[in-house]
Amino acid sequence: MDAFADLAADIDPLLRERAAKIRLCCFDVDGTLTDGRLWFSAAGEEMKAFHVHDGQGLRLLEDNGIAVALITARSSAAAEARARDLRLSHVFTAVKDKFACLEALRSSLGIAADEVAYLGDDLPDLAVFTHVGLAAAPADGHAWLRERAHWVTAQNGGAGAARALCDLILEARGLKPAVLAKFQRA
Repeated sequence: MDAFADLAADIDPLLRERAAKIRLCCFDVDGTLTDGRLWFSAAGEEMKAFHVHDGQGLRLLEDNGIAVALITARSSAAAEARARDLRLSHVFTAVKDKFACLEALRSSLGIAADEVAYLGDDLPDLAVFTHVGLAAAPADGHAWLRERAHWVTAQNGGAGAARALCDLILEARGLKPAVLAKFQRA
């Protein structure tokens, strides 16, 4: 089955309802936008690989009025560079308390907790999971987090999990036809 198959027929009605409310979509970085492995050069420079489909999904959300934020515990020049490349407005690295960071952002944007989605892969994301409208985990996320997620993607972190969440939200909000129209020639 195609990793990016049409979700419309498979979306649980409760999940669709949650996804339709989303106005802010937040992402952990390591293990969600990447495969979770950390690469270091001989000079100690950190390197990460990001999936182009995930980046397209983040841009599609922002281009359709859904705010996107990266919230990561690691200090990461690579994550900051990827966020600049995608022209993301909300990027938080070296975050000690992801919940406090998310709450401050949500409050500043005037967005209710049930209008927030979060994609995380491990226990540091758990505090956020219990305070958002849509908590999602990649297929290879830690089992203890997956069992507390509203939705687990069919894709692994760094291999389309973020795009799956983006597509779910776009479809649930009825934005798929407009997105497709933008990319089709008349």
